Amino acid sequence: MPYATLRYRVADGVATIALDQPDTRNALSDALLDDLLAALAAARDDDAVRVVVLTSTHPRVFSAGANLAGFDADAPLVAKHAALERFPRLFELLGRLGKPTICAANGHVLAGAFGIALACDLILAKEGVRFGTPEINVGAFPFMIAALIFRNLPRKRALELLLLGEPIDAAEAHRIGIVNRVVGADAFDATVADWAARLAAKSPLLLRMGKEAIDRSRDMALPEALDYLRAQLALAQTTDDLREGVRAFFERRTPQWTGR
Repeated sequence: MPYATLRYRVADGVATIALDQPDTRNALSDALLDDLLAALAAARDDDAVRVVVLTSTHPRVFSAGANLAGFDADAPLVAKHAALERFPRLFELLGRLGKPTICAANGHVLAGAFGIALACDLILAKEGVRFGTPEINVGAFPFMIAALIFRNLPRKRALELLLLGEPIDAAEAHRIGIVNRVVGADAFDATVADWAARLAAKSPLLLRMGKEAIDRSRDMALPEALDYLRAQLALAQTTDDLREGVRAFFERRTPQWTGR
């Protein structure tokens, strides 16, 4: 299916979704968000897709964040409120996709786009890329992504980003745990491809079960989390994929996953 604001392709189990509105620096317009929601849903429902990579066709910017013109648009409050519903839907869809997601941050990740990156499972950043929440500098506040920031950073560090509105570079983002790895420009695409291929080679069933278990147990009290995770481990032991993985390990061969 063609999309007006992004590029979508599937190869070797990897769905690559590239934001493709360079004239607006991939501002998160309603049209782009609708296309992104549709593309992610397509990847979720396609059994051939095992991993999703989010990136950008812009040479320097992943996304500049929300479309600021929309904040000052002459529209009823009820319409503005309804339009903002796309953001929580997007973050929830990324979290419950059932397939690993990589944000390949090949350009600056700002404002609402920071939330998209944090909603992904892994973030690879090109050297020199900046991350930030500059909304406070134009009299706004990053309300929609604050919950994601506080789930990824200690409170004081999160507030520094939110209140000062000053960006941090990829190296600092890696130091404080936002980014998994910073990669030089010459090796960036190859590293993204390598990580995606390695994820695509895992059992899709166990990855889905594991991701769901992490998400559901994160806010549980420890005794409840351990009880739930014990049940998930017992359930995993009934799957063909776990048995196949163990047999392949002892037989020193590559496992053949069935997703059952």
